Amino acid sequence: MMKKELGLCLLLAVISAITGAINPAFLSLVNLLNMANLIGLFGVFALGEGLVIITGGIDLSLGSMFALLGVVFVDLLTTYQIDWPFALLLVLLGGLALGAVQGFLITRLKMQPFIVTLCGLLIYRGAARYYTSDSTRGFGYGDEAKTLSNIASGNIAGIPNTFILLIILALILGVLLHRSVYGRWLYAVGKNEEAARFSGISTGIVIATAYIISGGLAGGSTVLFVFYTNSVSPSSFGNFYELYAIAAAVLGGCSLRGGEGSILGIVLGTALLQVLQNLVNILGIPNSLNFAVMGTVILLGVLADQQLQTRRRRKVALEGLVRTAPRSTLVQGKEGASPRGAAALPSENGRSGMTLNT
Repeated sequence: MMKKELGLCLLLAVISAITGAINPAFLSLVNLLNMANLIGLFGVFALGEGLVIITGGIDLSLGSMFALLGVVFVDLLTTYQIDWPFALLLVLLGGLALGAVQGFLITRLKMQPFIVTLCGLLIYRGAARYYTSDSTRGFGYGDEAKTLSNIASGNIAGIPNTFILLIILALILGVLLHRSVYGRWLYAVGKNEEAARFSGISTGIVIATAYIISGGLAGGSTVLFVFYTNSVSPSSFGNFYELYAIAAAVLGGCSLRGGEGSILGIVLGTALLQVLQNLVNILGIPNSLNFAVMGTVILLGVLADQQLQTRRRRKVALEGLVRTAPRSTLVQGKEGASPRGAAALPSENGRSGMTLNT
């Protein structure tokens, strides 16, 4: 465990202890299981956002992607009466396809990730509202996809399935990011894309794959949120969820410059964000300030990242000076020495070693 993750664990423990001291209900089993469920819901797509941020990009379209895929998913089950395994597969493929389109625009057409995903945010939300005529879609009183609903909103030994899914995905992506060649390529591209390209890395494929993974995880999260809310309003479903993902990734140690971050950090960042929101509720702060809290978290995370980057550069510079100082002093001593220095040394009788011409 690196210093960042260890610091996050300590911060999470301190804030949890403070919140529990303020209101003991925070440590109740019901509240902890509810938080675990929310951590699972938001953590799944935060993992995908984290991978994108590690490449030096950003995905602002996640919330609108939820709205579009959500209304399509509900329609497939209720209107077209498609079996839930096929509906689930279509939604997952839809998320992968949307991620692939964004990856293509960024890598092949050389468009900025901010612009591409911002346009996606607007297009997907607008398409969802047009598709439903701006009306809410839900399951009503039917038992469509009851099996899938039980899986998505159920639990095993009291632990929410969403949290278990998050742990499984975190383990898989942890191996992919920290124990595979692809993970090293991902960090290399985030650090310096041009240098990675000159090193023989297919940077376009690496970046596009990150957006495809993010889109697939967004598709899976859409299904979980649909059964969590039991309905989809195209104008508000998934609204600003991309901010949750960005805040969790930044809080978990992902640098918006790219090239830094870890799966464990993203999971801890998601947990810390949910604890902070729970603290806001316990303190009686209005829910309307949730976005202000998230904005503050992102701002503090970026400021902390800047300070760490500055300290790291200063430390590297000082280490470089220490390594080069003895060598440069020796060179200066050689350059300043007189070519006749040996002759100018005193002889055994104390006189100069120079010979006088007579």
